[in-house]
Amino acid sequence: MRWLTVSISLALCEAWAPMKSFLTSPRQQHTDTHLYQSKNDYNVVFRPSTNEDSFDSFKLGTARVHRYSDPNSGIDDTEYIMWYHGRDSALSADNALPPLSTGRIGRATSRNGLVWERDEDGSVDTDKRGVSLGLNTDSWWGFDTAHVGLGQVLLPMMSPSIRSEGGVYVMYYMGGSFEETKINEYLNDEKKDMVPDEAVIKGMKLRIGAAISQDGVTWGRVEGDDPSGACMVPYDSLDTNQNVDSKDEKGQLLKIPEELYCGWPEVVVNPVGENERADASKDESRNNFFMYYSTMLKDTKEKAIGYAVSNSGFAFSKRGIILKPDEPLDGAGCARCNVVSKASLNADGLWEEGGNGWIMFYEGVSIEDGKHRILAAESDDLKSWKKLGLVLDVGQGDDAWDGQGVGSPHVIRLDDGFFRMYYTGEGSDGNTAIGVAKSVDLSSWQREQAEVKFAFE
Repeated sequence: MRWLTVSISLALCEAWAPMKSFLTSPRQQHTDTHLYQSKNDYNVVFRPSTNEDSFDSFKLGTARVHRYSDPNSGIDDTEYIMWYHGRDSALSADNALPPLSTGRIGRATSRNGLVWERDEDGSVDTDKRGVSLGLNTDSWWGFDTAHVGLGQVLLPMMSPSIRSEGGVYVMYYMGGSFEETKINEYLNDEKKDMVPDEAVIKGMKLRIGAAISQDGVTWGRVEGDDPSGACMVPYDSLDTNQNVDSKDEKGQLLKIPEELYCGWPEVVVNPVGENERADASKDESRNNFFMYYSTMLKDTKEKAIGYAVSNSGFAFSKRGIILKPDEPLDGAGCARCNVVSKASLNADGLWEEGGNGWIMFYEGVSIEDGKHRILAAESDDLKSWKKLGLVLDVGQGDDAWDGQGVGSPHVIRLDDGFFRMYYTGEGSDGNTAIGVAKSVDLSSWQREQAEVKFAFE
């Protein structure tokens, strides 16, 4: 069955699919993970669980980190929360699903963003312990019955670092069902000969959904307009359930290409500009939310990033493709992005955005060596993007834990004027982990020293 793994890896721009867990010796459920395993993994902050029964013992990926504090507290109560997805060996036992790190979504907390503690309990209504959002076991027809993966979490915030009270968390995620599709549909003519024509895969037709929560721990799914429950699906011109706009808000004709999957959603709140009314966000025709998602184009088999807009944050309308492969470092695919507003510290030590535009960090796959790297693009309007090139390269050396690829970036702001990037790395042995890097200008990044945490029996 080697042809199955190789072919799907080529089709999906392999999203960190290790062949084994990082640590081979099993430990008890509450034992901490050894972060450092060699001299080159000093910036690793999170690894797969060492408990074989854990939902994330086999693979993990796509860390989304938020930090905030309580404005009514008189002490430093800054807290970091990480949501991420992981997979156990059971979901990959028969090679029926794509070889990704997707499976279920979990949660971890930290006081400094470097030393993390898993939420071992999770939500009470999930299909496995320690999980915040699990498989959809209530709707057999749902798009997310076989595996789910994290896209983004929007927090109820007063500012980028202060949480408001009484708000609602919104999670955007992707999922796959047990629906079978032919593997050849995802391969170009050159690679189709690698697999039998009758070969199929389950859970490959990814769709995007949303869930809400009052505490960030227990989540309830939001039913989308699609019969599968999804709020965003790959565009198929033959699907009568899909309504695609023919023109945008300015009356410009839209050309939406057909797609094979939609995943890794990144949702950005469109702020009210200085030239807009204070209550502009209440205008039903205004695009208050922008969603960027990873897809594969049906005709060309290119891995690209598309975008959609929404007034409510739940019903989205596609607007087309904004990033396609066209350079050596992303010639084999563009995927898994994170968008942040350009900002700087003012004299009072507070972050100011100032309307200077946006930076998109995305994962590019090199056409030359096939490795994944983190690249950047910039925009003034969230619609048109200009590529900036490489910002974080793979680790150097044969034993570098992230020497084969870096991707799935997520950037947050720190109080010292720096930005911190969380990313997924892969080594030559196929093992993956979450690492960190820091920057003061969003363009030059250095791997950050993480704190050492010892484990005791």
